[in-house]
Amino acid sequence: MRILDRSIYGGPSLYAHFPVIRLELDLGELEHWPTVRLGPDFIDGLIEALPTLAEHGCSHRTPGGFIRRMREDEGTWLGHVLEHVAIEVQNIAGEDVTFGKTRSIDGRPGVYTVIYEYTQKEEGVAAGELALRLLCSLLPEALRPAGSVPEGWVWAEARDEFIRYAQRRALGPSTLSLVRAAEARGIPWLRLNNQSLVQLGYGKYQQRIQATVTGRTSHIAVELAGDKEETNKILGALGLPVPRQELVQSEELATRAARRIGYPVVTKPYNGNHGRGISIGLRDEQEVIEGFRKAREISRSVIVESFLEGDDHRLLVINGELVAATRRTPGHVVGDGVHTVAQLVEAVNADPRRGIGHEKVLTRIELDAQAEMMMARAEVDAGTVLEAGRMLLLRSTANLSTGGTATDVTDIIHPDNREMAVRAIRAIGLDVGGVDFLTTNIAESYKKIGGGICECNAAPGFRMHVAPSEGTPRDVASPVIDMLFPPGAPSRVPIAAVTGTNGKTTTARMLAHITKMAGYTPGMTSTDGVYIDGQRTVEGDMTGPVSARMVLSDPQIDLAVLETARGGLIRAGMGVREVNVGAVLNVQSDHLGMKGIDTLEQLAEVKRIVVEVATDCAVLNADDPNVLRMSGYTDAKVICYVTLNPQHGLVREHIRAGGRACALEAGVNGQMITLYDKGSHIPLLWTHLIPATLEGKALHNVQNAMVAASMAYALGIKLDAIRQGLRTFDTTFYQAPGRMNVFNEHPFKVLFDYGHNAHAVGVMADLAERMDVAGRRIVVMAGPGDRRDEDLVAIADAVAGRFDHYICRRDDSLRGRDGDEVPRIQAKALKARGVPEEQISIIPDEQEAIDAALRMGRHGDLLLIFADALARSWKQVTKFKAEGGPAPEAPKPRAAPVEQAIESPALSDFEGLIIDERGVHLAREDAD
Repeated sequence: MRILDRSIYGGPSLYAHFPVIRLELDLGELEHWPTVRLGPDFIDGLIEALPTLAEHGCSHRTPGGFIRRMREDEGTWLGHVLEHVAIEVQNIAGEDVTFGKTRSIDGRPGVYTVIYEYTQKEEGVAAGELALRLLCSLLPEALRPAGSVPEGWVWAEARDEFIRYAQRRALGPSTLSLVRAAEARGIPWLRLNNQSLVQLGYGKYQQRIQATVTGRTSHIAVELAGDKEETNKILGALGLPVPRQELVQSEELATRAARRIGYPVVTKPYNGNHGRGISIGLRDEQEVIEGFRKAREISRSVIVESFLEGDDHRLLVINGELVAATRRTPGHVVGDGVHTVAQLVEAVNADPRRGIGHEKVLTRIELDAQAEMMMARAEVDAGTVLEAGRMLLLRSTANLSTGGTATDVTDIIHPDNREMAVRAIRAIGLDVGGVDFLTTNIAESYKKIGGGICECNAAPGFRMHVAPSEGTPRDVASPVIDMLFPPGAPSRVPIAAVTGTNGKTTTARMLAHITKMAGYTPGMTSTDGVYIDGQRTVEGDMTGPVSARMVLSDPQIDLAVLETARGGLIRAGMGVREVNVGAVLNVQSDHLGMKGIDTLEQLAEVKRIVVEVATDCAVLNADDPNVLRMSGYTDAKVICYVTLNPQHGLVREHIRAGGRACALEAGVNGQMITLYDKGSHIPLLWTHLIPATLEGKALHNVQNAMVAASMAYALGIKLDAIRQGLRTFDTTFYQAPGRMNVFNEHPFKVLFDYGHNAHAVGVMADLAERMDVAGRRIVVMAGPGDRRDEDLVAIADAVAGRFDHYICRRDDSLRGRDGDEVPRIQAKALKARGVPEEQISIIPDEQEAIDAALRMGRHGDLLLIFADALARSWKQVTKFKAEGGPAPEAPKPRAAPVEQAIESPALSDFEGLIIDERGVHLAREDAD
């Protein structure tokens, strides 16, 4: 049993709309050993290792259902068991994950796809590996894969190490509470590092937190809070109750200060936190020296201050209001006259609320060096039997992280003490701060019974308030979120995502241009980089989830346009949980036979993810049946169909039902892009006025413009701004490199494109036929080496019979092919389609092929060049200088091609039409 492959999805994917891990698991010989055949020893051993598996319902959907599955009939297979164990080991580490599914892979006996939910990536991966190791350790030795379980491996130790590993990477309880409060408000968030730095909100509306320090927290205030001596002086100067203290740098000075202040005293680091290095109740010089040494481990300077009697309280102030008060008690045991100190500690740690670190609401008490010191001071040891009722403190400070307990006292705090805490935090200048206050009774005024402020804390922990040991849990995170995002304040930027086999880059660029013309500052991801406000900030193919996060993290943008490609969706899912507007342009044969996607239907399922997560509007190409079927899989409030065919039956019914659509309509002056919405008929723009359509001849860009306009309309952009954007967008190389770029400065015209699949190549060949050409039509063609032979042949078929000369080349990257294999395949296909051999040239090198085409060009010719190295090839086109004298006279023009009507799916092609408030859409094929 081994893991063959692993994919980590951080967002919506084929498998779920939340983070999941996909394992390809090979059971090998264990395919013949379901759980029942493995026997009760295996099942009982697994339950003993993970008793909480008893809570898993599985297909029975009731607690204990999964264990029933393992025991009944022939049982279940180990891939399914691995799924449940990977989920449960994350649960015991404190993560709330529940989703999983396991399926066998057709045609591969014993190989399974195992899907399970995760919260933190590294933890999720480690959970799968630990689950596999646990299962292998429980197998009979004869079935155990060699090397699967290291010698001396112990489950209990591995489990605890995993919990510690997970907690080092998980958000701390304070940060997590803030994230949960943001989620409750519908505020998105991004984790910016492996610690506690988190971005709340997107783009220009973002706020940042690091634990409980916010982006608005004053740096000076944090410095003051960390300077305990200065804090003491500031608070004392305001008449607030503070203990006497002195700052010292040596043991001798510490003992002198203690004598001046008067015993008992406290020693603590000058700039420590979380209770580290603090010693309290020191009653002689030796204890002061030991306390000084302990504090010196944290800070070069040490504070000696008077010891205040009373309970330790944490008073939490947020945005000028006290929101919670907690009494903290150091980690301790209470004697019963029977058990030893060590046994009492073991009993306390048996409390299910106690765990490792921040795993649970309480932390285990450890009998470590500090506990030994406290026991020595009380003249007991771990073997001492404490008399009944005697409390033994095992910590000098009351921090929860060292085993302390917390009791909520918010409802009983005296108004004077409440006001004192607010004044103290305001004096330091913190927006979120914690006051450590000692008093014998928090319900009585400090003015009456005394007490004192030990310190003020920046980044106060929230765990004691949100999950106290006793008393009422307090929602202390929501006031922070309300401070950062007052009710009604925006936290999101509009997000539009577009996908499809062809046209998505041009459409994304069109939409970004429209939004910029409308006054927005768009961030855009595309195949050639990340653009912020029209400027490229990162170069490369940036159509995956990483680039989406990059855009949404930029504090300048107020709108995001995400080109979303097949590769990123299959590899890692989408970079956002939801988008406002999602569009699918088309689903055509490209990349088939790769990454398990072998059919157009499977490819459509991948691209459908974009509209599955659209909340406001799904824009669908109604002329593509695979895209049209996606209408049954979106929950967007509005479905907008786009069609080049004004006679489209389904779109007509959709419009009549009050739905939204964008159609191409013929008029006296040409073809008009027209919007329909709730019965309104809105003429938008003549196609010949859009430069990117080459006077309306480039129908693929007409369609791209219609999709971009529909998306802009769904984003609430005004009609005049949409018109202005389309009229000022062109396809120059600098605005849309490799997307139907035209160069007119030679005696011949050059049409330059990145098309690399049959549909894209066919579209450009159609355009070449529509254009008025006095001379010959010449094409330079290729295909990516990693495509199937039939895909390369289909590219050749798309151009066959439409040009006067064909130059077949290859890309620089062979992608597993021989040097001239691709051009030979395509040349052979052209011949099979009746192209004379003398009209075909095989020139494998891209630069040589383009140079040959340019030298072949004559006055009035049209060169259609499909390029791969875009910048180099465009430079080659623009810098070309013909040799010799004037070009010969152009031959007679060819006959213009006959225009073909746009074919669209008929209503009769579909079953299960649904008419509702969104108009007309299709039923899900898996609705049963």
